[in-house]
Amino acid sequence: MSLHIREATVQDLPSVLQLYAQPAMDNGKVLSLQAATAHFEHFSAYPHYRLFVACESSPEGALIGTYALLVMHNLAHQGTPSAIVEDVVVIESHQSQGIGRDMMQHAMAQARDAGCYKLVLSSNQKRERAHAFYESLGFERHGYSFQIEM
Repeated sequence: MSLHIREATVQDLPSVLQLYAQPAMDNGKVLSLQAATAHFEHFSAYPHYRLFVACESSPEGALIGTYALLVMHNLAHQGTPSAIVEDVVVIESHQSQGIGRDMMQHAMAQARDAGCYKLVLSSNQKRERAHAFYESLGFERHGYSFQIEM
């Protein structure tokens, strides 16, 4: 399958929300289109926070995957930026076809091009299949991830 990865536009949001609604992601609990549009406009104002979409064949093809990438500038590490990838999801009918791999390679290239010293992500402890996928791409388990519910 030919795949095209590009920055998302506001017109992509209905399809992105459908991806997030999948059971393995947010299980049907997603923002309204109006709220998603407001959030998209807000984070579009961040200088280095972008939402990417993967489309079949061409930029106008069916949207089949998405991920978000934040490049952060740091005072530590001699000012070298780092990157975080979030919300990686592929439509269920197209999983295990290399789309996630292509999106993650795209994310890694974006981070390299931005001069990042690392690209990080987090994954729920229960998602062992996802962990194996990330490890197959060269990601290593590193340290601990902590959270506090707000």
